[in-house]
Amino acid sequence: MALVIPLIFIAVFTFAIIKKVKIYDEFSAGIGEAIKFTLSVLPCLAAIFMMCELFEASGLSDKLTELLSPVFSFFGIPSELTKLVLIKPFSGSGSLAYLNGIIETYGPDSYISRCAAVCFGSSETVFYISAVYFVGLPRKKLAAPIIIVLVSTFLTTVLACLICKVL
Repeated sequence: MALVIPLIFIAVFTFAIIKKVKIYDEFSAGIGEAIKFTLSVLPCLAAIFMMCELFEASGLSDKLTELLSPVFSFFGIPSELTKLVLIKPFSGSGSLAYLNGIIETYGPDSYISRCAAVCFGSSETVFYISAVYFVGLPRKKLAAPIIIVLVSTFLTTVLACLICKVL
């Protein structure tokens, strides 16, 4: 396994030499494009990080958790996971910290911890990923993809909790 990365590099360099590609020039051009892309993504990421912080600091996350806990319970999602399900689309590190808290509180083999781990692992930081993927598009039509991902995340969370309950 330790040789996979070096072998990939050797294969790419060999292929480039066979095709007579100027490796250093192409590498430099790629770095230049990567820097431009990174600079174009930074404002979007800064906005998302600020929204996450404001969401938590304003107390809105606590109010929303309190409001949605009965709805989530109706669909089979334990109320203890409501905040995790709400935080995950915004922040991977924030939801990881919350997952650690759930595991410490309920123990690693409990139903709630298993549900939390599966929900954490099967969902994505939707707003961060959408900022990265859609930043280069001239027309940003983000509503439909984000709604689809959020609905599918909710449905997979319901399914994950059902599977954890059965197993």
